[in-house]
Amino acid sequence: MKKITLFIALLITAGTSAFAGKPANSKPKLDTATFATGCFWCTEAKFKQLKGVTAVTSGFTGGTTVNPSYKEVCTGNTGHAEACNIVYDPKVITYDELLAAFFVAHDPTQLNRQGNDVGTQYRSAIFYHNAAQKQKADYYIGKLNAEHAYKSKIVTQVVPYKVFYKAEDYHQNYFALNGKQPYCKYVIQPELEKFKKVFKDKLKH
Repeated sequence: MKKITLFIALLITAGTSAFAGKPANSKPKLDTATFATGCFWCTEAKFKQLKGVTAVTSGFTGGTTVNPSYKEVCTGNTGHAEACNIVYDPKVITYDELLAAFFVAHDPTQLNRQGNDVGTQYRSAIFYHNAAQKQKADYYIGKLNAEHAYKSKIVTQVVPYKVFYKAEDYHQNYFALNGKQPYCKYVIQPELEKFKKVFKDKLKH
């Protein structure tokens, strides 16, 4: 893990410089990234820690069923992935840095699963909102694969963002409200602590 996170940090720094010389489109004050890294409870808990992230919403995207329920998505038949919409201030945290967090937050080489969570709803995916996000996602995936940062090839999907359905209210801010539950205590908490160590300079106070 240390080797991977160090490489990602160096890659993102180099990548930010590579993209810096390109003309920037006018951007709104806030922007949105949409990532799927497995269970959205864990994804939400991690990205909420980062400075510049103003809101994280857990929900479903990438499927065919209109406004699916959590129960429907869990069947794997709707085509959706559990994902998070991450609203952020580009002046505080860049999309490149969010991509670094994405690659550290989960194992992007696991196909349709994360740990014991198995199914297409737990797939690794980046849902890009514009051409710049797609370009950066493809760039970093290509670099990580070329340098064999992981033992296996990255299987993360890079697909256009279309529609996002907010999950039921009890899924929002799940870890903060249910920290004593076994899944939160024994699965999310250890993962969150590892994530915070990697991004200790980017955490909210």
